[in-house]
Amino acid sequence: MPDADCDNERVLNLPDIDQRHRHTVIFQLFEHLPPARSLQLVSDHDPRLLRAQLELKHGEYCRWTYLEQGPDIWRVRLRRGATMG
Repeated sequence: MPDADCDNERVLNLPDIDQRHRHTVIFQLFEHLPPARSLQLVSDHDPRLLRAQLELKHGEYCRWTYLEQGPDIWRVRLRRGATMG
């Protein structure tokens, strides 16, 4: 069954982004994400530190869903709440 979210989802392969800029890029993309869209992160490790940082800054407006949890690949879907300040 196809994933209905994939039409509205940008996929980022995190190892392809320079580690020095990775979180900055993700934060900027998340902050400009329209509510109907999602951002999928693909990583070679559990991005739990990133999750903690996003939730600390954006609280309930950060919707984090694990799609795959290792051991080699982690996939996460990020959505913004409807009204993020």
